[in-house]
Amino acid sequence: MGYQCVSSLWDTIQTMIWNVLHRPGLSDIIDIIIVTVIIYKLLMMTRKTRGSAVLKGLVLLLVIVGISDALGLTALNWLLMTVVNNGAVVLVILFQPELRKALETMGRGTLIDTKRRGDEADDRNRIVREIINCLTNLSRRRVGALIVFERKTGLQDVIETGITIDAEISSALLENIFEPNTPLHDGAVVVRGNRVMAGACILTLTEGRGISHELGTRHRAAIGVSETTDAIVLIVSEETGIISMAKGGKLTRHLDSKSLQEILGGMYEQNHLKLLEGLLHRSRKEGDK
Repeated sequence: MGYQCVSSLWDTIQTMIWNVLHRPGLSDIIDIIIVTVIIYKLLMMTRKTRGSAVLKGLVLLLVIVGISDALGLTALNWLLMTVVNNGAVVLVILFQPELRKALETMGRGTLIDTKRRGDEADDRNRIVREIINCLTNLSRRRVGALIVFERKTGLQDVIETGITIDAEISSALLENIFEPNTPLHDGAVVVRGNRVMAGACILTLTEGRGISHELGTRHRAAIGVSETTDAIVLIVSEETGIISMAKGGKLTRHLDSKSLQEILGGMYEQNHLKLLEGLLHRSRKEGDK
């Protein structure tokens, strides 16, 4: 009985593939999309678990079943179909954690993990808040800091000069990096999106003249990187505690929490809009092909 069920399932799959290749309709397209989403979600759920190897083995087994059937290898096909049929219970046991997680996700109505705009806004607000807390705390304690925010121009060459961190942004992490007499405090931190990519990065100093002599190496390095890229750089002076911003080769000093909120809020909002525009542009290009 079980073998007949599996055979019937395999016949159904073959019929579906034939229909898609020879006379695709709206229902076939919807069917393909649903199956693709399910397979993608299974791959994502098992990506970093032991179930990923089992899933790969199952896919390989199904491919071999199809090949054996197409080549008319009756005995091999019968043997493999028997393994598939009898292995259903074993698969349920092996994938128990992943299946449980999927069912819980379905129960919450979030099988398709679309991040809501409110959640994205909350995440951006949290990042901005953490950075402002870090800068104001360092300013109050007069601890020097240099944070470079990557925008459209890539800063991978700068990142490679430092020590890789690749961690989520937090005030505690940034303050700890710039704490005096710690391994990473001397140099710049590069931020990409919501990640602290690297610390102790080396920046090229500006060669521009007319810069005040009271500005130290941090400010000159910040102006230098802002001259050659579209990065926004925030600096905390070790001598005075003044917070400054370098952008487009120009330095803006005496920033407070309100001005930092405007700068960082606008920057992360722009980054989000550019990401959406990129995704829309990519999907249009794929649709035109």
